[in-house]
Amino acid sequence: MFKRTFDIVMSAIGLVVFLPVMVVLGIAILVTMGWPVIYLAKRAGRQGKPFTIIKFRSMRQAAPDLVTHHSGDDDPRITSIGRVMRRFKLDELPQLLNVLIGNMSIVGPRPETLDYTRLYTDEQMAILSVRPGITDYASIEFADLGSILSGGDPDKEYFANVWESKMELRMKYVREQSFLGDIKLIFRTLAVAVKPPPRSS
Repeated sequence: MFKRTFDIVMSAIGLVVFLPVMVVLGIAILVTMGWPVIYLAKRAGRQGKPFTIIKFRSMRQAAPDLVTHHSGDDDPRITSIGRVMRRFKLDELPQLLNVLIGNMSIVGPRPETLDYTRLYTDEQMAILSVRPGITDYASIEFADLGSILSGGDPDKEYFANVWESKMELRMKYVREQSFLGDIKLIFRTLAVAVKPPPRSS
């Protein structure tokens, strides 16, 4: 109950504080990409219950046969404004609405697509015992996910280089979750978001 109260208060404050930024981003997306401004997708929530996650659209729409679950930094569908949003995680801001509604938390395992959750082992199903979140250990560890998935099939790269580690980090959160731990993860997330990108040699 305390965690839920914290989520309600923080998401409400966040929506007020970031409203000007969200309005500017919405206008920029509308001008550069047109409608829709928001990207909606089905994800598995607590107890596996499906919900609609809300994000700012950062990519041009692709033909159905070109759609993938993931995208690398080299994906030509990503627009200039989309790269900026992804770099600073600004495309995730609308998820504060998900938190306020109650189908997400500020901190918790990032929600997967419904078909990916079907791949969970019996042990990994414990991940669905908590509300999914905007950030967690895996979000911090794989903050540069776009670069990891570049140069090939992003979905294949995800399973080859990311999936197992992400699942371990999600399980770590479920085992060790605490209010103090959540606060630390929030500050670590903010530090990663504002960290300057590595200089290319």
